[in-house]
Amino acid sequence: MNRQNGAERPYDVVLFGATGFVGALTARYLAAHAPDGCRWAVAGRSRAKLEELRAELAAEHPACADLPLLTADADDPVALRELAGSAHVVASTVGPYVRYGEGLVAACAEAGTDYADLTGEAEFVDRMYLEHDTRARETGARLVHACGFDSVPHDLGVYFTVRQLPEGVPLTVDGYVRTDAVFSGGTFASALTAMGRGPQMVRAARERRLHEPRLVGRRARAPQGSPHFSPETGTWGLPLPTLDPRVVERSARALERYGPDFRYRHFASVKRLPMALGGTAAVGLLAGAAQIPAARSWLSARVAPGTGPSEQRRRRSWFTVRFVGEGGGRRVYTEVSGGDPGYDETAKMLAEAALALAFDDLPATSGQVTTAVAAGDALLERLQAAGLRFRVAAVR
Repeated sequence: MNRQNGAERPYDVVLFGATGFVGALTARYLAAHAPDGCRWAVAGRSRAKLEELRAELAAEHPACADLPLLTADADDPVALRELAGSAHVVASTVGPYVRYGEGLVAACAEAGTDYADLTGEAEFVDRMYLEHDTRARETGARLVHACGFDSVPHDLGVYFTVRQLPEGVPLTVDGYVRTDAVFSGGTFASALTAMGRGPQMVRAARERRLHEPRLVGRRARAPQGSPHFSPETGTWGLPLPTLDPRVVERSARALERYGPDFRYRHFASVKRLPMALGGTAAVGLLAGAAQIPAARSWLSARVAPGTGPSEQRRRRSWFTVRFVGEGGGRRVYTEVSGGDPGYDETAKMLAEAALALAFDDLPATSGQVTTAVAAGDALLERLQAAGLRFRVAAVR
């Protein structure tokens, strides 16, 4: 174990929010893939729902018949402190995180417990840095946000790409994302919440910039690119204003392997220009509607929280992220790809991130860190073994 409290804690991993849509998928993944001897538990606010989940897991994996169940509500600080104090790692699927997430982050930072989640909410990540990074550094806790499709394929994809390029020289990487998938009620609610909190998000980002230490002798940045046709991918690249480029930038700030001057740009990859224009307009309309509370509530009710795509639909879903990296006279093309991005693969990413934090020999880090910084090589190896594909497509 790599936690300072060693065997004093009864659980290696606790999954909080296990009865939600993604939470249940993550629990099923842990039931099938947690190593022998792993002491794990599921947690949530409803004992009855946890018992139903345990029965479902035990039907396929009899060892889960005795799986510990922990009850805790996201608004109960006493229960969250007990939960954090019982585990080496807590993984949370309870969102929108800006509404439900801070209590658990605070409890883990105070207890010296590693924390992982699935947030794609930039405001939440920045606020947690401002409020809890210092305490986590004091206690040794690692706070690792965005351990799902936001932002593992992009963060580790860039990490993988950088490893194919020369050291000690300026580097640039562009990422192009394509998916064929549908979203769940929880994902839609989180997206609407984030879209409706534009001013708060800008304020949190500004405050973070004031408190973050400045790089000395190096530069790392993730500017928003402009729409363009990419000959490398044969598609139109549209700037994606998601959390992912910020995560990549923070990895580059922390790791000298990214070189003295690093730049990353992040794009949606669309084959046909009319589709690109239509998608941009649709997102703009949705973002505009999210600014109106009544419209936001109406839209959120269209897809109920806790629901999601069927197993058959998820089997048809896929994602591909292609990277173009350049530096020191070398150009590489890499690719990260997998199945259903938002749910099956996200559950896999979160579970493997939690297991890496619990069991792997990782760099000595603490505070709010990215997946690349906390567990880059180990998590990359885990995800490749679990079926995600990281490959070098070409070198020039």
